[in-house]
Order: sequence, then C-alpha cells, then structure tokens
Amino acid sequence: MMSFSRNWSFLITRPKRKWSQLELLLPRLLAKRAAYLHKWWLPLMSTLLLMKCTSIIFLIHCYWPRQLKDMLIQTIENCGFQHQEFLLSPNSLGIPNSRLRYFLIAKLQSEPLPFQAPGQILLEFPKIGSENPQKHAIDAEKKTEEKKIEPNICLDGSTQCSGKETILFKLETAKEVDRKHQQNSDLSVQMLKDFLEHDIDINQYFLSPKLLQRYAFILDIVKPTCRRSTCFTKGYGRFIEGTGSVLQTAEDVQIESIYKSLSNLSEEEKITKLLMLKLRYFTPKEIANLLGFPPEFGFPENVTVKQRYCLLGNSLNVHIVAKLIKILF
Repeated sequence: MMSFSRNWSFLITRPKRKWSQLELLLPRLLAKRAAYLHKWWLPLMSTLLLMKCTSIIFLIHCYWPRQLKDMLIQTIENCGFQHQEFLLSPNSLGIPNSRLRYFLIAKLQSEPLPFQAPGQILLEFPKIGSENPQKHAIDAEKKTEEKKIEPNICLDGSTQCSGKETILFKLETAKEVDRKHQQNSDLSVQMLKDFLEHDIDINQYFLSPKLLQRYAFILDIVKPTCRRSTCFTKGYGRFIEGTGSVLQTAEDVQIESIYKSLSNLSEEEKITKLLMLKLRYFTPKEIANLLGFPPEFGFPENVTVKQRYCLLGNSLNVHIVAKLIKILF
C-alpha cells in the first residue's frame, strides 16, 4: 500500500499457483478462483472505495479464465473506477529481457483515462494525449515492423535468411531461431553487456561439465552483445530448462561450429568442446540490473547465491511498474 498526493493507492498482485497451468481442470479452477475472488478481491474493492482509494494497479502472474477477469473488471466499474488493461514486457522499454505480464490499472474518476481503449488490451505504453487511444492496441501489433531492424544474419554469414532456411544446431524450431534473430536485431533494445558485472570472480557461476553433458541442447544461450534474454525464475541456478538464459563468455568461439561438431564425438570430447564456450549463469546482481533495481541495490552477505536467485526469480520489473504509476498520476 502506497500513498501519493495524500490519496491512497494500492499495488495488488495475484500469486502464481502451480495449478494455474492445468487448463484441463478449468471448471474446478474457475470455482476455486471464483471463491478466491468472492472471499478476498470483491470485499477488497468495496473496502478500497470506502477508504477513498483513488488508484489501483493489478498484476496477474498466471492464466485467468476470462469469466473471472470479467468479474473483476465488472467490480471495478461498479465501484466507479476507470480502467485499462495491458500486456507488457521489459523489452518494450529497451531492456533485453522478456517477461510478458498482464497489468490492469484503475483510477477513481468519472471521466475516461486519456489513453483509455475500452475492451482492448494495450501491448505498449500509451502516448499521453493521443487523439486516438484505441489505435495503440492496433499499432502495437505492428511494432516489430516499425522498429529499426538490421538485416537478419544467417548462421553461414549471409543476410536476409528466413527461419525455414536456417540450419538448426540445437533443439529449436525454425520459428524460434528466427524470433531470436529478430530480437537481437532490434536496435531499440540495449545490449546485455550494459547490464553485466565487471571485475568479479565468475568461476562459481560457470556451468559444470555434468550440466553441459545433460542439458546442452536445451540451453538458451546469449552473448553480451545480444539484445534478449528469457525470464529468470526462482529455480535459476538449480534447474536448467525454462529458468532463464545462460551467458556465453567466450565471444570469439562460434557456437554453431561447436554444436555441429558434437554428433560424432565421445561424451568426454563433447564436454571438452562445450567447455570452450565458457557458459555461465547470470549473477544475482546482473539479474537485478535487468529487473530495474537501482545500482545500490544489494543483499546482506549472509544471503546465499541460491537464496538470491530465489528472491529475484519471477520479480516485477521496476521500470514497468514505475511507468504505470507515472501514467496514473
């Protein structure tokens, strides 16, 4: 709960649940969430109204059935709030990290928000004062086309290759390879090197030979010059698949040539080849930098690296929330 200009404002987040991904249990999930909504959220909205709360930001981490979201929006409207929905990711602010999340902002007032697009979910931050706010939802879909994009670089060094023509050297589809090339070519996004630590002992962050042997073909590998990284979860550093990108520190080594040479090698030779990439985890400080925490942010010395990853995992991006607060006021 935060105070702005003598008015109460709430930042509310719905915790993620493992069962939220089990869409096969939708009727049961809907009943659970409806009960949660009736027990907590709807009374909360009434309380906010009585407390003269003027602004709210909702973050929903996980999948919500449309019926439940409609109930929440209906309650907000009944309480007299104007609202707008967003789907936002840090890379929309030039940060090389993908974490698409649903946000809903609401303000207690009779007039619509200046950027309000009723019934639409905005995919980028609005330009305040736009004459046609509904246009943002449409323009966002063309966002990639409107940005400065360098020519795609094929793995063989030629330009203008499509994903279908790309030689796959890891367990990735042609579409995934093409998407990564597009992300790395987006000049509106900073390079990862701007967020990395320097002059630190990185030996403890290198991936072990055992991990390389087992997970080499599912790693999401990025270089300091890349303009992308995947979402970092609290399992980063303990688990590999789906927990976040790893950094290739040997930039002069061609990852394509390493992976293409593995098929005819023994297990020991494969490990030797993979070690040439010098793959390491991002440090907790580097992840905090990508999440928008200030430079002076740090952890007490008695907090282990594993605990730091756990605390940072699935965190909100500070810049995203800061901008949402700013456009509300």
